[in-house]
Amino acid sequence: MSFQSLGLSDALLKAISKKGYESPSPIQEKAIPSILEGRDVLASAQTGTGKTAGFTLPLLHYLSENPKAKFRPIRALILTPTRELAAQVYQSVQDYGEFLNIRSAVIFGGVNQKPQVAKLRKGVDVLIATPGRLLDLQNQNLLSIKRVEVFILDEADRMLDMGFLRDMERIMALMPEKRQNLMFSATFSKDIRKLANGILNHPVKVEATPENSTVDAISQKVYRVAKSKKTGLIIKLISEGSWQQALVFTRTKHGANRLTKKLISAKISAAAIHGNKSQGARTKALTGFKAGKVRVLVATDIAARGLDIPLLPHVVNFELPNISEDYVHRIGRTGRAGADGQAISLVSADETSYLKNIEKLIGQSIEVEVVEGFEPDPNASTEPLKQGQNRSRSNSRSKNSKSKTQRGRRRNKSQRYRGNSGNKS
Repeated sequence: MSFQSLGLSDALLKAISKKGYESPSPIQEKAIPSILEGRDVLASAQTGTGKTAGFTLPLLHYLSENPKAKFRPIRALILTPTRELAAQVYQSVQDYGEFLNIRSAVIFGGVNQKPQVAKLRKGVDVLIATPGRLLDLQNQNLLSIKRVEVFILDEADRMLDMGFLRDMERIMALMPEKRQNLMFSATFSKDIRKLANGILNHPVKVEATPENSTVDAISQKVYRVAKSKKTGLIIKLISEGSWQQALVFTRTKHGANRLTKKLISAKISAAAIHGNKSQGARTKALTGFKAGKVRVLVATDIAARGLDIPLLPHVVNFELPNISEDYVHRIGRTGRAGADGQAISLVSADETSYLKNIEKLIGQSIEVEVVEGFEPDPNASTEPLKQGQNRSRSNSRSKNSKSKTQRGRRRNKSQRYRGNSGNKS
């Protein structure tokens, strides 16, 4: 099938050709016709399958074929969970709308709102936004979504994971009831189906790949390793393998920072990206990574969701996610566009149950290897560590040590007093 056969306008076909695309991806092939018909759509698409163009192209076609008043009220709202994804979707709208008279804007937190507001005041057809900044500007009466005709919820599953349900409900209440709704999610979980029932009207259900499947082009491997030896192992793999670009996942922001510092100490250029970083720092890290100036990007799941990194060769799970579906999201960032990719997981004893759940979800066993000098600890517990468990033990030891020291000081002080008293007598 060709893009021409989907019924898209000549201006869109010209933009598609300029980007070098010749035929639609499965999600585009399945979703675009239904969207052009004005149907509500619930789509499940793996990361890197071209889903952004899957809703951007038909949206732009509709808006350009049905022009409205010069005032340009916001006619389409695309809601995303993260700043990075919002910026990526905005760029897609810009690229595909290059030859159309369509205005778009992107708004998100972490940056000055004044330039965003200035653009909104000029009139915008398509608004891409994160929930927090959208509600903030709406509360200040700086924007209105009362005339939205198309509402697109991107990465709906991550929206729920990040606790945006109440914000989404508030946003939907601000829009007209009569509108077209498109919802894109990596999975069709029970929570997603429940959310869809409250948003979509008789939707067409579209799936680009079997639910929670992993891309065939991705080579998956597990290295069994002692928890304390993970940093040394990842440094060895990167250095001896001459990796020039690797995306590494940790479970926490602090873990991302610690690993980044250790990689830099080992003369491996690295940068961390997570929620505590400013938007400027996140953008700088991602730009450096894409340009090859940064070899390793260390990220948390939330910060990395929606990142578009073409031809990424290596994804490393420094720590396995405790939610099995997140493993699929993580490794889906490699093996894109027909290129081969390698997904490596460093698994310690306490992550054993996470690995079993992941293998059950993807329906296959992952190859296991042990590197000499980095063997797993045979005495380590296979029970998952509770959050803060190591810290609390450490604090307990620290407190015990501190109390012993204090008791010792009191005894020494007491002995000095007794000694002085004795000398005086």
